[in-house]
Amino acid sequence: MIGNSDRHRPLYAILSLLLMLGLWQMLSLALHSPALPGPGRVATVFWQATRSGELPYHLTMTLRRLLISFAIAMPLGCGIGIWLGRNRNIDAFFDNWLVIFLNIPALVTIILCYVWFGLVEWAAILAVVINKLPNVIVTIREGARSLDKDLLEMAQSYRFGKRKTFVHVIWPQLHPFVMTATRSGLALIWKIILVVELLGRSNGMGYQLHLFFQLFDVASLLAYTFAFVAVIQLLELLILKPMDRKAQRWRR
Repeated sequence: MIGNSDRHRPLYAILSLLLMLGLWQMLSLALHSPALPGPGRVATVFWQATRSGELPYHLTMTLRRLLISFAIAMPLGCGIGIWLGRNRNIDAFFDNWLVIFLNIPALVTIILCYVWFGLVEWAAILAVVINKLPNVIVTIREGARSLDKDLLEMAQSYRFGKRKTFVHVIWPQLHPFVMTATRSGLALIWKIILVVELLGRSNGMGYQLHLFFQLFDVASLLAYTFAFVAVIQLLELLILKPMDRKAQRWRR
């Protein structure tokens, strides 16, 4: 049965959003400054940019880069993370590499990729992948380290094949770590992509935000930002949460 708190969660979410909009409107009226346009002004700019096709075009270009980078970084990072988590010697050998790449600023990686490979699309994708990969590896490595050895031995004693062992023993334990890497990855990748587009692309949300900054067009800055956040929220609601619920059905 669904508890009262679960039934009321959508209502709480709507009330929280209304409260945020109300506070925003009051601050806008109190300051009466172009630095903080009200929700109505931002909504108008959003609608105009959508009708003109400008916002959908730049949003599509950014989402394209996000999906390509994510599709490369996640499987590669998961594979390497499991490999390191299950092999102590290999993990010890590459641990310093991970620490170094985790601490290199994203801006440095982006600039180096553009300097070494030119202002081309694949250099932008490479910069995003390099910045995201260490985070995925570290998260999945911790999941691989925490696998229950007793369950693995049980699967071996019952002669589970590799596929059955992965689906019924390994994956349920790794799933929370994969979802953590996925959610944090989407948040991290799109922020890095904005910098990539700002520095070396002629389209995308980052390019547009830089243009609005130069024009001090805060309403457009907010409209484009909220558009991208809304898309990410839709991905969370329509794809990630259903996947999470399906994978967690075995839990009571």
